[in-house]
Amino acid sequence: MQVNKIIRYSTAVLLTAFALLTLFLSSSVILNLFGVRAMEGNYVLSVVWANFFSSLLYLLAAYGFLKARSWTYGVLALSFFVLLTGSVAFALHINAGGLYEEKTIGALFFRSTLTLIFTLIAFLTTRNKNESL
Repeated sequence: MQVNKIIRYSTAVLLTAFALLTLFLSSSVILNLFGVRAMEGNYVLSVVWANFFSSLLYLLAAYGFLKARSWTYGVLALSFFVLLTGSVAFALHINAGGLYEEKTIGALFFRSTLTLIFTLIAFLTTRNKNESL
């Protein structure tokens, strides 16, 4: 039981850090804070919005980890679906001849894989809990 709590808390800390970084970066592009749009080059807005929404879901999931809520798994699964939708939109953008940065492919793969790992951890550490919000 103690190991489960350590895993949940550690994951919550990592997920919160990842969420805040993602929230800062995606909102910086959306709002063009600090001239980030120029530095990002040929960003694809659907991917940026998918990252933004995922960052908010990550923060909610981090809270779920801290409180051992069974819905944490669903929140992270939804985040993965948002990223998958953003990836499909990205693929359509590429197929339509749109400009993009090569690094976006790797970033989407990394973020999606990490989200799946967090989802698996949530499934293993928070399932079958009876709770109220």
